[in-house]
Amino acid sequence: MASRSGFSSRLGFVAAAAGSAVGLGNIWSFPYQTGANGGAAFLFIYLAFIFLIGFPIMVGEIAIGRRTLLNPYGAYKKLGGRSWAWLGFFGVLCGVMILSFYNVVAGWAFGYFVQIAFGDLLSLGSPEAYGNFFSTYTSNVGNNMGFSLMFMVITAFIVARGVQNGIETAAKILMPVLFLILFGLIIYALTLPNAMDGVRFYLQPDFSKITVKTMYAALGQAFFSLSLGMGALITYGSYIGKKENIVSAGFIVTLADTSVAFLAGLMILPLVFSQGIEASGGPGLVFMTLPGVFENMGGMTGTIIGGAFFLLLSVAALTSTVSLLEVPVSYLVDDKKWGRVKSTLIMALIVFLFGLPSLLSQGAVSWLTELTFLCFDGSYPTFLDLIQAAFLEVGLPFGGFMMSLFISQKWKTSNLAEEIQEGFPNYPGSFIEKFLNFMLTWVCPIVLGIMVIITVLQKFFQIVIIG
Repeated sequence: MASRSGFSSRLGFVAAAAGSAVGLGNIWSFPYQTGANGGAAFLFIYLAFIFLIGFPIMVGEIAIGRRTLLNPYGAYKKLGGRSWAWLGFFGVLCGVMILSFYNVVAGWAFGYFVQIAFGDLLSLGSPEAYGNFFSTYTSNVGNNMGFSLMFMVITAFIVARGVQNGIETAAKILMPVLFLILFGLIIYALTLPNAMDGVRFYLQPDFSKITVKTMYAALGQAFFSLSLGMGALITYGSYIGKKENIVSAGFIVTLADTSVAFLAGLMILPLVFSQGIEASGGPGLVFMTLPGVFENMGGMTGTIIGGAFFLLLSVAALTSTVSLLEVPVSYLVDDKKWGRVKSTLIMALIVFLFGLPSLLSQGAVSWLTELTFLCFDGSYPTFLDLIQAAFLEVGLPFGGFMMSLFISQKWKTSNLAEEIQEGFPNYPGSFIEKFLNFMLTWVCPIVLGIMVIITVLQKFFQIVIIG
């Protein structure tokens, strides 16, 4: 570790890794997925998949990173030779492409914070008006390009400062801020009329509502919310010392990420139930439904709560954009031997340029707004939809599928055990070793492989496997 910078402590790693996992998926996607899939029954299955599928993949990624002290491309190349190096490059590519559209959505979140805190957004009066505002707002190239560029500049500034001075320091500030805002919003939400109806919907399971669709949605949400499969945790794993217990650190990161998702549901579902709004509002729940909820709170209260919510969303996005940018930056630093500042500036510019089609696909450019050669769920997707489907919905589970095959078939679980044992002397022969070996050898590749096939068939070939 002497020749490579790293986290200064376990707290630094956990904060950064948890920040990598915590993002828009936890606060934006998880609550509406829960609402659309039966509430508590979905939550129960989601938690099961988090620890049965997500946790083993997370431990595997961290172990690969620490064994090699390299980025995903360099790690797979070192352990598996050139025949496996492509998998690492695929992870780097996924990080770049996901960040390209994620940065655009992060800009929307911050723009809404500005519009609520310093503008008059909370005065439109009807759900239809908020829907029209969102469409108009996201098609405004000037505003969105400015906020997207601002987000990329802040992200690049943090990454350019290095692992300890940049990523770790930012995580230690941003994660407590995120939890502070989240807890404050939950406390307020629980005081609202009918809020307990939302809590009961969220926490009292009705297992009769469990379907194959529910399980598929829960698996997807669990995997996406941990940001696995693209090598971010391989990269972060390369920055921790040999004395670190990978298993316990991975468990804490998984628990922290899951806690944010759980708390987000405990915040949003009471909010929407208090206003008698449909909990399964879909992706538009955050940008088209919640502003109306905040308006109904009235005056300064709505402005404060609404502003705090979108500030929370922006902070969560920033913790993820930092890790997404670090993946390709670490590749340039390790493999191309470029300086960190140079690597960061070049990659930030590339990612921003790659994100322009996604930004323009929200109504500004018609042929990017409707890709007529494709059809997703009965309608033409935008360019942003296409990139999200290819690199997030398919790319991440594919990366996890291939990583589990790599560990079980190429690197071997015996080498994984050797690496884990460095910080966990009692690991060999333990229940946790047997559990991880079984999941990574059999369950993870089978489940993730099926998930990839189903997603590709449904998204790109319109063959409905799970309705």
